[in-house]
Amino acid sequence: MPAADIQARAAAEGQLSQALGPLLAVAEAYPELKASQNFVELQRSLDDIEREIQMARRYHNGAVRQLNTKVESFPSNLIAERFQFTQADYVELESPDAREPPEVKLA
Repeated sequence: MPAADIQARAAAEGQLSQALGPLLAVAEAYPELKASQNFVELQRSLDDIEREIQMARRYHNGAVRQLNTKVESFPSNLIAERFQFTQADYVELESPDAREPPEVKLA
């Protein structure tokens, strides 16, 4: 999903995580679906994707912290001002529940 800025992207990722809950609830109601090899592979893929998204958020926030420190600290703030570097925004999720990756139970 393309997003215009970091906050919009974080909101889109939060919506994706919330959409996984009903999908996993459907799987609990249908044992033959839960036992399907394709569904097991889907669960593994979703788990990997969620971990990668969480890792990317942490990396981005670390890079933003370093940038913001450089923009505010002397003497690098002189260079930042000259080239019009500004502070960047952290990726922040709206709800505390969205910070935790959804639990994907592998069959």
